[in-house]
Amino acid sequence: MANNLRVAIILNPELPPGLLANTAGVIGIGLAAKFPMLAGTSLSDVKGVTTDTISKTPLPILQATPDHIKALMFKALDAGGEHGVVPFPAFARTMHQFEQYETAFPLRDLYDEVIDGVGLVGPEKWIKSLTGNLKLLR
Repeated sequence: MANNLRVAIILNPELPPGLLANTAGVIGIGLAAKFPMLAGTSLSDVKGVTTDTISKTPLPILQATPDHIKALMFKALDAGGEHGVVPFPAFARTMHQFEQYETAFPLRDLYDEVIDGVGLVGPEKWIKSLTGNLKLLR
């Protein structure tokens, strides 16, 4: 499936730039945790400086309203097959330790939450069917 993987992150464009960057970053980490083959490898430059590399897969950052993001998230969660769905509910922004989020999440109903962003990974055709009508975030 690695050759056929597609990735997309969809964000609420009304968020300020710092929150957009943070939301995209944590969603990206969540997607790579589920599908480690998305991550790059180590490379060395001509002088032998070795670094970790960027994603092996293009990562479009798209935009949608919170309601559209939520509908897209639930549609994606209902899909069968191998895929990943990483939401960023707005309440997560008030927590600064993962353990707080881990404790609060099971007490929440995502249908009632504002979803600031969602990351998707899965087969190319599936991702395109979900995101093909969304605009790039600019």
